[in-house]
Amino acid sequence: MEHPDSILIVDFGSQVTQLIARRVREAGVYSEIVPFQSAEAAFARINPAAVILSGGPASVVDENSPRIPQAILDSGLPMLGICYGQQALTEQLGGKVEKGDSGEFGEAFITVEGECSLFDGLWATGERHQVWMSHGDKVTALAPGFRVVATSPGAPYAIIANEERRIYAMQFHPEVVHTPDGAKLIANFVRHVAGLSGDWTMAEFRAAKIAEIREQVGSAKVICGLSGGVDSSVAALLIHEAIGDQLTCVFVDGGILRQGEAEQVVSLFRGHYNIPLVHVDAQDLFMDGLAGVTDPEAKRKFIGKTFIDVFEAEAKKIGGAEFLAQGTLYPDVIESVSFTGGPSVTIKSHHNVGGLPERMNMKLVEPLRELFKDEVRVLGRELGLPDVFVGRHPFPGPGLAIRIPGEVTRERCDILRKADAIYLEEIRKAGLYDAIWQAFAVLLPVRSVGVMGDGRTYDSVLALRAVTSVDGMTAQAFDFPGDFLPRVTTRIINEVKGINRVVYDYTSKPPGTIEWE
Repeated sequence: MEHPDSILIVDFGSQVTQLIARRVREAGVYSEIVPFQSAEAAFARINPAAVILSGGPASVVDENSPRIPQAILDSGLPMLGICYGQQALTEQLGGKVEKGDSGEFGEAFITVEGECSLFDGLWATGERHQVWMSHGDKVTALAPGFRVVATSPGAPYAIIANEERRIYAMQFHPEVVHTPDGAKLIANFVRHVAGLSGDWTMAEFRAAKIAEIREQVGSAKVICGLSGGVDSSVAALLIHEAIGDQLTCVFVDGGILRQGEAEQVVSLFRGHYNIPLVHVDAQDLFMDGLAGVTDPEAKRKFIGKTFIDVFEAEAKKIGGAEFLAQGTLYPDVIESVSFTGGPSVTIKSHHNVGGLPERMNMKLVEPLRELFKDEVRVLGRELGLPDVFVGRHPFPGPGLAIRIPGEVTRERCDILRKADAIYLEEIRKAGLYDAIWQAFAVLLPVRSVGVMGDGRTYDSVLALRAVTSVDGMTAQAFDFPGDFLPRVTTRIINEVKGINRVVYDYTSKPPGTIEWE
């Protein structure tokens, strides 16, 4: 999308670059992440009002290490360098960076040494503030025109500034929650240094995206893969608002959906919104294909391919559909290959990222590709989607298949569906649903001995998962009240045949992921 007041974020490979984009958007300004390899072309295309340079795993003193495009350095635009971004700025503008002996990782405290536009209304000279460090190399000599405005015991150049050129750089990471005032520092850069008004809203996004969809699609037909989750539901509504009955939604039931989900989706979209909807019962196709498959990536790839095959068949029946719409989100793109092929490490593949078989001769419409999950919810409310859909916890594209480690069968899907429904019902009854980012059950490939009545059982183990998060990139296990887990465990074991033991997953992200596969 084209935004006259936007921030370009150059990704040097940090695993938390996406958090920079979140902080900029929280300040009311549109931001876009591009990998350093294509930053020069993106800079010319986006024509941003300012540039932020991310952290990264490389060392600027190494040969062929990533560099800031000269066009950006020569632009005269405001710049903010973070960690590697600070080191790259220093090195390329005439300062000096050296490899550190031990590095500095984790919580640190910096001392404010002087006034600076980044500190307006926030920090005063002489104050100490907590930040989060994660670096090996360090700046040892400033580039001409820069001065030190904050120091720490491990980083004598913790924050540096060249206010004449409106270039600022810091050794720590302001984008993470472990730097309590980090979001305010970024907001000060966006507002006070770059001079942006911070008036980017979801209403503006809606209007701009509708115009973009109309321009992209023209008079062509579009089919939309509707899963029933928040993402595809919002994408479908937005596209329908743009092109009306040129859109046909295809809802595929592969037997890996939550309890009652198919009926709810058909009722809302076909009944309430009167959107053309094809309901495909493909349970046999999916279950037969998943038989014997245990590798999680193999599951994802099979499910993704099969969804595409079904869409291809339906597209032929509909006739003349040139576009396939998907609810791909920004984190999907970043985690899969980094945005547009950047240097970040691949975490896992997503079934809705990576394009379509060439034989389909269809183009993608991905109206949510620039948005984070919480922004999609805001857009959903903007579009009038009922809270029962907007407020739903995230549900993975591969569905229950990746919540059943090991082989996926009809029987195991039925067991998990029932247990998951009980879990979510109890969460809602306790008034905790909206306090939790995502909650679900996982049917483990483990059987345990139990005693029910006077008999011995040898049944499956169920894991319960619930996390709090802002954008799904980091997450903490949710602490239920003391009586909740015993109560839900009793219900599940009593009401779901095939489960005799329930455990709770306390792992945060990182080091774990939210889903188990």
